[in-house]
Order: sequence, then structure tokens, then C-alpha cells
Amino acid sequence: MRVFQTVVDEGGFAAAARLLELSPPVVTRLVADLEQHLGTRLLQRTTRKLALTEAGDAYLARVRSILHEIEDAEAAAAASTRDLRGTVRVVAPPVVATNFLAPMLSHWHAQQPLLMLDIDIDPYASARVDEFDVTFMVAAEGFDANIVARPLMQGESIVVASPAYLLRHGTPRTVADLSDHHLITNSVNPLINRWPLLNAGKNACFVAQGGTRTDNSGLILALTRNGVGLGRVMDVLAAPLIRSGELVPVLQDCIDPQNVPIVAVMLQQRQRLPKIRACLDYWAECIGALGTPIIPA
Repeated sequence: MRVFQTVVDEGGFAAAARLLELSPPVVTRLVADLEQHLGTRLLQRTTRKLALTEAGDAYLARVRSILHEIEDAEAAAAASTRDLRGTVRVVAPPVVATNFLAPMLSHWHAQQPLLMLDIDIDPYASARVDEFDVTFMVAAEGFDANIVARPLMQGESIVVASPAYLLRHGTPRTVADLSDHHLITNSVNPLINRWPLLNAGKNACFVAQGGTRTDNSGLILALTRNGVGLGRVMDVLAAPLIRSGELVPVLQDCIDPQNVPIVAVMLQQRQRLPKIRACLDYWAECIGALGTPIIPA
């Protein structure tokens, strides 16, 4: 099963053989033995490429889950006698992975040399909680009892612009000034375009419309940094650019920043695994070292 999975992941028998330190004929025979045992063809072989059959595609999905469970069982059994090992599968939206997760991993392998992180990028990571060990997302709410959300960082949504943009178009001083500016808005989630106002305790908001629209928070940050217009982003993501002078917060007296948590989400049974707890503890330690407030777990 592991050889079959590796052949698919590596795109061929020779590449899988190199990774597994086996000869290509042995890898070929093991996959053929598996197909004979199952009584069905898993791979379509041509001179140019390999392709999964319908049965092979369904079988691979189950194989991944089974091998992952075996790895977890082995890691749990060995946790008390040797270093943690295996793989932690993580999924995160692009903007969170690049600006939040990546900076925390420089010393990871020094602490856990045998524990590998397998990171997937998905703008809709919240829909794939059951497929991964840990899912990073922004503002998790409404999960059922089988899912645990561990808050890691508290951010605030702020409105920013580049100095070059403000030099060309002026700095808005009031919400009314926004009508004279190019706004970068979210094309998928209309709630993100409702900028809450600081208005003496009353519930009010400014609905950002027009301008440039995208469904990617990272692109909103990039467009803002490159002087396209005003954008509303999380302060923890914009902070390095604000410190470097590439972005400037605006309308701080008018727009309510609102708290937005970044959380690590997992199935309840996974949070007890030593390798998952090691990751969560490491991320919390990194955030603490940066001086960023951590929400109590």
C-alpha cells in the first residue's frame, strides 16, 4: 500500500524506487501483486505517464487514511521512548500560510528533526478540516462537538494604503472621503466589505463597493502595497509592511478594527496525538516570542 501511494505521488515507478531505496523491478512487482490481490487494475500504464483508474483513485483515498492512522499509532506508541516522528498534514489559506505560518518554521526541524510538516494551500481550507491533521483559518465559528478550535493569535482588521497612493490621491480623513478613493474589495464574502464604523456605540458600517475586487486576502494585501487603492486587511499580516513603511494605516478614528482570531482547527481525536500537541505548542511558543497576544486556549 505504501509503495502504491509513493508511485502515485512521485509520478512513476522509477521515481518511487529512488525514494523508497528499492529497485524499479521490485516496485513494479509490489504494485502488480497488490492489483492481483485486489482483483482490479489500479493504474493505467503507458509509455508516457501513469494514470489512476477509477478503482485506483478510490483505493488511494482509503490507503492514505489507513497509512496515516498506522503512522499515528506508531508515533503514539513510540512517543515515550524516542523522538516524535512521522508527518503532520496541515492546510491553510495562502495568506495565512505565507504571512503567518511560514515565518514560524525556521527552527522547527532543529526541534523535531524526525517530524515532517506536509503543508497544503487552499483558499477554502475551512471546508477540509476532516482531511488534515490541522487546519489554519481566520475566525472559526459554529463547529460541532467533534471539532476543536485552538485560538493562536488575535488580529484586528484595519484599513491601509501605500505612501505612494496617498501621495497621489491624498489621505482620507473621514468616511465620506472614501467616495473619492479606489477601494479594494472582496468579491466573494460581502460581509468583509461591510467596514464597521466607530459611531458612539451605534451599529453602523460603510459598505465598500466598486474599485478592484478579488477573493484572495493575500492579493488584497499585495494590491494595497503596490498603490492600487485602500484595502482592509488583518493587522498581523500588514504589520511587517507597516514597520517597513510600505503601508500606512488610515481612518483609525473612523473604522472599528474589530477582533479577528487566527485559529488552528482539528478533529477532536487528533488533538490528543503527541505530534499534534508538539506542533500546537511550538506555534504558540513562536507567537509568544514575537510578542503577539495569544488567546487563552
